[in-house]
Amino acid sequence: MDSFIYKNGRLFAEGVDVAEIAEQVGTPVYIYSKSTLLDHFRKIQSAYAGIDTTVCYSIKACGNINILRALAGAGSGFDIVSGGELYRAQQAGADVRKVVFAGVGKTDKEVLEALSAGIGYFNIESEAEMENLVRLAQRAGKKTRAALRVNPDIKYDSHKNITTGVKETKFGVDIERALRVFEQYGHNSTVDLCAIHVHLGSGGKTIDPYVNSVKKVLPLVEELRAKGFRVETLDLGGGYGADYESDTVPSAADYAAGLVPLLKAAKLKLILEPGKSIIANAGVLLTRTIYKKTGGQKTFVIVDAGMNDLIRPCLYEAFHFIWPAQVERQFVPQKRTKDVEMEGLEVADVVGPICESTDYFAKDRALPPVQRGDLVAIFTAGAYGFTMAGNYNARPLAAEVLVDGDRFSVIRRRQSYEDLVALER
Repeated sequence: MDSFIYKNGRLFAEGVDVAEIAEQVGTPVYIYSKSTLLDHFRKIQSAYAGIDTTVCYSIKACGNINILRALAGAGSGFDIVSGGELYRAQQAGADVRKVVFAGVGKTDKEVLEALSAGIGYFNIESEAEMENLVRLAQRAGKKTRAALRVNPDIKYDSHKNITTGVKETKFGVDIERALRVFEQYGHNSTVDLCAIHVHLGSGGKTIDPYVNSVKKVLPLVEELRAKGFRVETLDLGGGYGADYESDTVPSAADYAAGLVPLLKAAKLKLILEPGKSIIANAGVLLTRTIYKKTGGQKTFVIVDAGMNDLIRPCLYEAFHFIWPAQVERQFVPQKRTKDVEMEGLEVADVVGPICESTDYFAKDRALPPVQRGDLVAIFTAGAYGFTMAGNYNARPLAAEVLVDGDRFSVIRRRQSYEDLVALER
């Protein structure tokens, strides 16, 4: 569920008409709902309350420090993949003891910064990385904890670009090699290798792959413990799906029902690193129609947002529900789905202004009729939206707005032309 609903044919974010935001802030603009964000986070907390669980929101999904501050206030930890994300977490007032550092290419500078900050865990992706972490921790006179990322070689329904849990990806070590890593590094006095990390990828739509990954890893945990290694925590990463279409992914409670009994029986603490499942439906990208045109047999709705603002459709072939922000009563959508059935819809490609044929948000999409100047909402845009945006075609980055009840605030101002060249002067 989220707090973007139509009232009398007008789209509201919580208690704010999005047209009011567009009038004051301009378009394109990312609009986030604070109540949705916190509701999704708290449902995860509640679902896993039966075991010792640390929920570490994945900053890469959406890293605005005002979003992070709201989550930190609700008790969230954070999953980071760079020194910049560590800095963002610190600026948001995060408890660094609940920060987990993942990623295959941590630089020495980033590792030393994280050691100095006193983060909770490093997720280790290779023997070479473990060797380097031990070396740097000794040099810095610091002790830390680590989780070995194990590749369970489990396939599931996801785009090839965001699948990470199969063999021959750059992520993790094969499960057969994990024992050798523990034998080599499991008893060193500097880095406490006391956890296993598993992450399948992004966009999961069923609980079975996650349950199967735990079942595949638990014998490894038992074997490690039998050999005298202390394994106290299982980090199950993130990747849990979001409702890009209504009611298409399991709830946090559904996932927990399959996972908690296994972890409780194994006496394992749990770390989760959700991003998309918390923030995706908490954000929309609001854009304005510039032109409507016909080319051959196709109709094009040209909007002022481009793939530089939201790259997921052209990069991942991702579906986002798209609908005008103001519609006649008969066009108020009951569900967000690829197959909307209403009389009077028009089929069009929704495209941006960038000089690339790949600059599109939807192809052959059924929409209510739109005209020049109409506002259009691209839903479920909170995750991997602004955070993957860029300045291609010298386009200033969009503004970001956070709605809280019947008020909204600009949490990132729109870039100016001067901002585009400021670092080049």
